[in-house]
Amino acid sequence: MSASNDETAAKAGATADRIRDAAIARFGQDGFGAGLRAVAADADVTAGLVVHHFGSKEGLRKACDEHVLAVMREQKTKALTDGTAGMLMAQMAELEHYAPIVLYLMRSLQTGGELAATLIEQMTEDADAYLAAGEAAGVVLPSRDRAARTRYLAYQSAGGMLLWFTLHGSNTDPEEFRKSFRRYVEELAPPALELFTQGLLVDRSMLDAFLMYVPDPPAGER
Repeated sequence: MSASNDETAAKAGATADRIRDAAIARFGQDGFGAGLRAVAADADVTAGLVVHHFGSKEGLRKACDEHVLAVMREQKTKALTDGTAGMLMAQMAELEHYAPIVLYLMRSLQTGGELAATLIEQMTEDADAYLAAGEAAGVVLPSRDRAARTRYLAYQSAGGMLLWFTLHGSNTDPEEFRKSFRRYVEELAPPALELFTQGLLVDRSMLDAFLMYVPDPPAGER
């Protein structure tokens, strides 16, 4: 490929990324009823160019989903394979940067439907992968049933986030949501970290008693 073709491909890729990012912000703010013209205006392109890159509104939303998942996967993997205070502080400092992605995720879960179901399933699969990476890195404790633990954590995380923003009001103005997102993280991070690092119950007697009633528990520690 010539240098000229390389430049053209790079420019097209940058334009597609700009449209996708504009769509994530617009869908998060206004919901999935927002039209391609609004997204195009935000990205400073024509609606025809949006269709050229993504084919349709559904294609654009799928591209948004893929990007949101990729960012979450990258940041969660980093957290669960590094496990240092420095990494945690660095992520805390950049919270506002991820607010549009979190707002988009909330919109998707609230809207429901096939795309939302696919999104949560992919989130759970990604979580299983980065928890496995955390185990391999010696940061995360092994589980007797990692898949079940992963699904529980994914549901707990998504459900807890939706509940918090429902109770505290979910202002979708971008600036206000950034403030709310920081408040949410700073309020819940301390108890979550305490629970994840120190545990809750003083022994495993309830787990052992429960496992006595499981007819065919997963292989691993009984």
